[in-house]
Amino acid sequence: MKKNFLVWLVAIMAGLQPVFSQSASITEPGVAVFYPAEFDSIRTLPSLVVIKELPKRDSLPQDWSVRPNFVKIEGKNAVRFNLDEEIDLYGTGEVIGDLRRNGTDVTLWNTDNYEYAKFEGKQLYQSHPWILGVRPDGSSFGILADNSWRQEIVLEDDAEIISDGPSFRVIVIEKESPQEVMKSLADLTGTMALPPLWALGYQQSRYSYYPDTNVKELADEFRDRKIPADVIWMDIDYMEGFRVFTFDDEGFPDPAGLNDYLHNKDFKSVYMIDPGVKQDSSYFVYQQGSKGNHWVLDSLGNEYNGEVWPGQVAFPDYTRPETQKWWASLYKDFMNLGIDGVWNDMNEPAVFDGPGGSMPDDNIHRGGGDLPEDIHLRYHNVYGLLMVRSSREGIMEANPEKRPFVLSRANFLGGQRYAATWTGDNSATWDNLKMSIPMSLNLSLSGQPFNGPDIGGFTESPSADLFGNWIALGAYYPFSRNHTSKDTEDQEPWAFGEKIENVSRTAINRRYRLMPYLYTLFHEASVTGMPIMRPVFFADITDEDLRDEQQAFLLGEDLLIVPAWAEDAEMPEGDWKTVQFEKEDDGYQATVKLRDGAIVPMGPVIQSTEDYSTKQLTLLVNPDKNGNASGTLYDDAGEGFGYKNGDYSIHKFTASKTSKNKLKIKVEQTEGERQVNRQYRIGLVKDGKIIYSDWSSAKKLELKFN
Repeated sequence: MKKNFLVWLVAIMAGLQPVFSQSASITEPGVAVFYPAEFDSIRTLPSLVVIKELPKRDSLPQDWSVRPNFVKIEGKNAVRFNLDEEIDLYGTGEVIGDLRRNGTDVTLWNTDNYEYAKFEGKQLYQSHPWILGVRPDGSSFGILADNSWRQEIVLEDDAEIISDGPSFRVIVIEKESPQEVMKSLADLTGTMALPPLWALGYQQSRYSYYPDTNVKELADEFRDRKIPADVIWMDIDYMEGFRVFTFDDEGFPDPAGLNDYLHNKDFKSVYMIDPGVKQDSSYFVYQQGSKGNHWVLDSLGNEYNGEVWPGQVAFPDYTRPETQKWWASLYKDFMNLGIDGVWNDMNEPAVFDGPGGSMPDDNIHRGGGDLPEDIHLRYHNVYGLLMVRSSREGIMEANPEKRPFVLSRANFLGGQRYAATWTGDNSATWDNLKMSIPMSLNLSLSGQPFNGPDIGGFTESPSADLFGNWIALGAYYPFSRNHTSKDTEDQEPWAFGEKIENVSRTAINRRYRLMPYLYTLFHEASVTGMPIMRPVFFADITDEDLRDEQQAFLLGEDLLIVPAWAEDAEMPEGDWKTVQFEKEDDGYQATVKLRDGAIVPMGPVIQSTEDYSTKQLTLLVNPDKNGNASGTLYDDAGEGFGYKNGDYSIHKFTASKTSKNKLKIKVEQTEGERQVNRQYRIGLVKDGKIIYSDWSSAKKLELKFN
């Protein structure tokens, strides 16, 4: 009793409210919160996942089926859910393995895992304490373990979440469909912000393009070869001795001039920034960090140092508000050189000479504001999240008129609010190509819609055939970036000869032609949290034959992507028709199928999103059995925040067959103030061909066909 009173007293003095009693309640329709008896809010709250208050509104109904049993497992705090064996389980974040997660286990401890070789790939760069369950009838639930401590998800006969930390609260979402669960998760944890349009384009990267003349030559090659691309990435070799926020005088003597060159070629630039700051008394970032007392401390209260690329480094303690503000301030001069986006890497944090490749568990994060002081075991999994939050704030302060773009290797559930992600150091193998689909799908089903793997594989060198298959698939990842390591063969689209160059151009052209539809999906994700890349079973949540399908996937609701290498993929019921983008079949392109009852807007071939326009759109139509179809277009400036003040438009397209050979489409603006003088044509998708109408600026379109 005396101990509890002292904890309570310390908490009150710190402005925190401890909780000790067990409770279960409905906090909003379909969302329940469960607290264990010994719950101590100071050890797990405030939540870095949940962005809203969870007050008790109603008592838990007696028929609430998904209830946690708070237990001890081998002395550790845990929850166990007794689940029906017929339930299909998904989510669990960034993992390798099958889409369906039943019978698997995952360790949530952000780890630099080169080639996914350690821990059987069950412990990777990000942690998502989240399980999605789908019953045979399609009704669904989600389980969120709201704590950041190291923990394990075990999905065997029951579902168990076992923590190395104190008891934690659990949130359970209960809805009629997995789609509604995903929307509820986004309501709790936040949606990704609408990215700049250029971030949806194809992107080229390498560890590393060096020197800057190599970067310029690369940009010239893309434009000369008419292969669309939007972004060139700078890995760590652009820095002076791997010191963050610096530039190598020999290789990158004029970064502003390089960025101007890229901008003149309609390219954007993204530069890497790691958290480790070289321990160098003459280095301005280390000087500032030491003066401001910004470093993570060891268990004795001294500056912690570990080895990363620059040698011995210090690590910013992002739990401190002062440190967050300081780190954000470093981006002002950096971004003012014309840099467009930032790549935060090594932020698990990776430490070459640290225990398990990271910091000691008993390192000290001093906290401040809402976050209490605690050990690294608590804050390890959110170190990357806290870093990208600070980076994003700094980029916003430097360029308040532009939408920030941050890519992060490490993150946590809820981190979609701050950064996109990629799946780390994969390899140029067929296994890695094929596993990229369930990896990206489960990341998408864990609240992170803006994700994708390194196209072509980061380690090893792909054959021409493997790369051709990968780039043909990679055009449909939400994040579409070709990236490879320093010791591999060249991996640009033209590096494998004319045939694969043509394959690459065709695939990337498809992505850019679908940009109006893709941008509409990103807008939807930013509003509702719905994934961009979705499992096939989302097409029919009651069709259990689709629950294991992980070769094909949905892009939004209306397009089905089937890789050329897929074998016996399970297809949803309905009259999904193949979209013929071009006559030539090179044997590599994915099959793209349009849902019956859908209308998808499509643009012309462009070389970058600088050329993007919705002034002339083809409306791909596949009427349902009643002759009806519908679709949506979201449009804005592609940059800036004018859309928040009405400078956007949402158009709805409604099609109907008025006779056996006549199709009409009505165009209606349903939201926004943005006005565009636009021409449309109907593209009726038939088996093996598309029948086009004439171009028209009318609000009612008509196509007569035989």
